[in-house]
Order: sequence, then structure tokens, then C-alpha cells
Amino acid sequence: MRHLLPLPLALTARLSPVLVLACTGWALTSGPFAASSTDGHRAAGQETAASGAGSSGSAAPSGSSAAPSSTGAAQTYTSAPAPCAAVAAKTVTALVPGAKTAGKEIPSTDREVRRTCSWNALKGYDYRWLDVSFEVMRSDAAARTSYEQRTAEKSGGGAVPGLGDSAYSVVDLTTQDKQQTREGTVLARVGNALVVVTYNGSDFETKKAPGTDEINKGAIKAAKDAVAALGRGQG
Repeated sequence: MRHLLPLPLALTARLSPVLVLACTGWALTSGPFAASSTDGHRAAGQETAASGAGSSGSAAPSGSSAAPSSTGAAQTYTSAPAPCAAVAAKTVTALVPGAKTAGKEIPSTDREVRRTCSWNALKGYDYRWLDVSFEVMRSDAAARTSYEQRTAEKSGGGAVPGLGDSAYSVVDLTTQDKQQTREGTVLARVGNALVVVTYNGSDFETKKAPGTDEINKGAIKAAKDAVAALGRGQG
């Protein structure tokens, strides 16, 4: 059994870049379905805007994310739900041991169309990071097009049956300075909303990464919670 001990100087040096990035809210979160941004972070609302989601004329009061739209285009949701309430506390505890279950919401330029929550923790020498994002687009068709474009750009993954209208998962392994990190990403579409989950981990003692199956199942579990929250219309 591992114990949380004072980190050796060499290990602290290895962890410092990770912890600094964690404080800025984007460490190890460069998943294949992430929206790009000029400041290096996945843009809050930028991918949605690029895909045609408008923040004017479609904004809804808080708590109305599941309300049908009165516009001509098919639109299942009018706003993004509260992302930090979207993942069950027991799921957070299982996937990110030691993390505060409340999570930390990442600032967004438009909370109606894109919201993200992050959880991360270092327990002993094991590091885990979880991101959950909701993107609401102007129509079901726009979300479908965005989903198809993003999944087409990333090979090596597979469909996730029974999750939303359609879902795709992929797992990647990266190595930097002999330290492995394995990251799983799930993209799910439900009506005009996209759910993007990124889950990754590293072991700073062995320098190995968690297994593919562990990361993939963890990302899918969080995605199921998030899709269920979207259906409940959390705001």
C-alpha cells in the first residue's frame, strides 16, 4: 500500500510543470475533440461559435437547458447544464481519488453555449485528471455535423453503443521525459448538444500510465453521468 510521503526533490521537479498547468486549468487536457484557442486552452464557446452556435437570440434563463426551442431549426437544448453537478460524487471519487467532488468550473465566454468542469488530484504518486464539457449548438443538424467532423479527424477509436444519439471514444498514450500519460476522450451527441469528456492519468513513481481499459471505461462512465445530467436539464 502506498503512503502519501513528502516528495523527493527529483519527483517534485517532475511534478512541478504538471501542478502549474493544473492551476491554470488545462493540464494534460489536449484531447482530440477539444476546441482550439489562441491562449492554449480549449476555447470556452469558440468551437461552438465556429460550428454555428449563437449566443444571441437563443439564450434561456438558468435551469432551462432541457426546454424545447421555439425557433424554426430543430434544437433540443437551449443552454448548457452546470458541468460540476453533472458527474456523480461517487464517480469523481472513483476516477480521481483525492479530488474535491465539487470540481472547478473553467471560466467561459458564454455559459449558455459552453461550460466545462475539471477535477484533478495527486494521491501518493498517482495523478488523475477529469474534464467534462457541454457544448450547445444552434440545431441538432449543426451538432451532428460537428460530431462527424471531429470523429473523422481522429482514428483509432470506436463507437460507444447506447450513449446519447451517437458517441465515440479513443485512448492515446504519450511519453515525455520517460513519463507516460494515457488519455481517454469520449465525444457524445445528444440532440443539439455535444458532451466531451477527457480522462487521463500517470504514475510518477513507476513512470507508467494506467491501462487502456481503465482509462477508457473511466471516460465512458463520466460521459454516461454527463449525458444523464443533460437529460435532467440541470442549469
